[in-house]
Parts: sequence; C-alpha cells; structure tokens
Amino acid sequence: MEKSHAYNYFRPEVAPALKSKIEEFRLLGYDAVSENELWDFLIKKRWKKVKDEKKLYEIVDDILSVKVSDYISYTTINTYKNHDFNLDDENEWKELLK
Repeated sequence: MEKSHAYNYFRPEVAPALKSKIEEFRLLGYDAVSENELWDFLIKKRWKKVKDEKKLYEIVDDILSVKVSDYISYTTINTYKNHDFNLDDENEWKELLK
C-alpha cells in the first residue's frame, strides 16, 4: 500500500465503507479481496489524479461505487503486467492454459 497518497488521511474514517464493500464482494463470491487490496485499487486506479478539494462523502461514494468487474479487471491486468511468462517453456504454457 502506498503511504504517501493524499487521501490516506481519510482511511480511518472510511473504514466502515471499506468493510461494507468487502462484505459485498464476499456475498458475490470474491472472498480473497482484502481491505488493503481494495484501498490500493482506489489509490492506483480511481484516485490517480488527486483533487485537493475532495470531501469525505466523495471518498465514501467512490468506495461504495466500486464494481466487482472493475476491480477484477484491474487485478487481472496487473497480474499480467507483473508476471513474466516464458512462453518458450512448455510447462509455462500448461500452467497458463489451466
């Protein structure tokens, strides 16, 4: 998790919204998502550009409006970006196609 983001000071106040969104993810079958991972998604995707005048209710709205599909797409793309596949190796192909 990025420590220097401008909206990190909101984190303690919006903890109930984060927990609510994580519970929603779990109800939809996505049990592996943590509060830290969701916060990281928000910082790196939703709040890439920091607005100085962002209000608490806007932060809560951003959290509660996260769609599971947006989060899954973000994590999938990051996984592909951060993982080096050696496609010359037959075992890597088998692992990729599982």
